[in-house]
Amino acid sequence: MFTRSELEIKTTAELRDLCRRYGLKPTGNGGYKTSWIVTLMAFPQIVLSQLRQGRGLKSPGFSVIQFLKGVVDEMNSPTDEQAALIRITLERKAMSYPDRYDQESLLKHKAKMHLEMAIRLLNQ
Repeated sequence: MFTRSELEIKTTAELRDLCRRYGLKPTGNGGYKTSWIVTLMAFPQIVLSQLRQGRGLKSPGFSVIQFLKGVVDEMNSPTDEQAALIRITLERKAMSYPDRYDQESLLKHKAKMHLEMAIRLLNQ
């Protein structure tokens, strides 16, 4: 990920900002450059160790992925007109009430797209 030499040329503030970007805390006192360097060099191996130990994120089982596929199939696909209204809705253009409620219900299609993306990622 990071080499020691590429990290050592950075200032303490740059290292701190890099850690903040990834949500990492320093190892030890944050006033020392070494604390940030150690964190940035060690965290990828720590993550792999956690995965191997079954801590944190876990891959869902086959039955869960099949269930998600069933949910996507149940939602079907929008017609051309529905897809157009979804696009307009995503541009924040709203119909008048009470039709707006039905219009907003079409945003469930966005959830379907996210589910499809999740299934693709889980199948990799």
